[in-house]
Amino acid sequence: MSHPFDHDALWTKAKLFLNRAMDDDSRSFDEQALWAALALELLAKAALARVSPLLIAEPNEDGSNLLIASGLVKGEARFTSVRAKTLMARCHKAFKPFDQAEAMKIISGRNEYLHSSGAGFMAIPPRSWWPRYWAQAAVLVTALDREIEELVGSRRGIEVTKHLEQNAKNIEQRTEALIERAKQRRQQWLDGSLPAKVVAEWKSAQYLSASMSHSEATACPACASTGLLEGEEAVAEEIHYPEVDYTDDGDIYLLSDGSVALTISADHFSCAGCQLVLNSYELIRQAGISTEFDAEGDFDDYAAQEPEYGND
Repeated sequence: MSHPFDHDALWTKAKLFLNRAMDDDSRSFDEQALWAALALELLAKAALARVSPLLIAEPNEDGSNLLIASGLVKGEARFTSVRAKTLMARCHKAFKPFDQAEAMKIISGRNEYLHSSGAGFMAIPPRSWWPRYWAQAAVLVTALDREIEELVGSRRGIEVTKHLEQNAKNIEQRTEALIERAKQRRQQWLDGSLPAKVVAEWKSAQYLSASMSHSEATACPACASTGLLEGEEAVAEEIHYPEVDYTDDGDIYLLSDGSVALTISADHFSCAGCQLVLNSYELIRQAGISTEFDAEGDFDDYAAQEPEYGND
């Protein structure tokens, strides 16, 4: 019996499900998409478990799930993994450019197909669904240090490559369209020829912003005005603790305050000057904007996370 946290076993199961998903002669699209969605979740588990099984194990009351995942206790837990939403959020942070929002659309389609009377996967035509699916699955395959052909075979690998090329072209075309429209809108604004309806819909920087935790002023690729680059997740952090010294009398005095230097992953860009909005990591990268920026964290928040040791 394979270990429930074993990344190789999860990879093998994902291969099985994708073989079923790509059996286009005998299955309808909604059934194909269901197997593919299940495989995506397995690939996410495999990629995280390869780093550490603890990343996919659901904590339980007696801790046995985590203890077995860590290798401290031998045995077979009644395996319960973390929820799909948690898996995708962790992959989003760990494996760029994996897109949590895109992945959750796939997972939501699966849930709707299984648990409701909704359209599920049929809301998006297959010619659009598969490129979007493989854009996310391919990131997880790379995170596992594998090749697409190892997952689906050489013949089907050609089909997947076509989907990936189509998705890359879509991102390129979408980014170009957004930037060109922003340039046009900006020029119309300057010329005074912008239609009244568009003028009425013109938004301030506050309303274009995604209100994320961190932001940085950045030049707009469309109009060169100052736009706003935003992100939530820190991909790196550097903690600088306060420096102190002592007087001759033994009193402590502060030389410098503590600080935290963060590197933030960019997920949203907006420009009030031309109304350009790039609302994903992929669009930001395609536009030539830096996908990371520096920010300052709250030292007290990070210091509070430090473990306290005592004799209790």
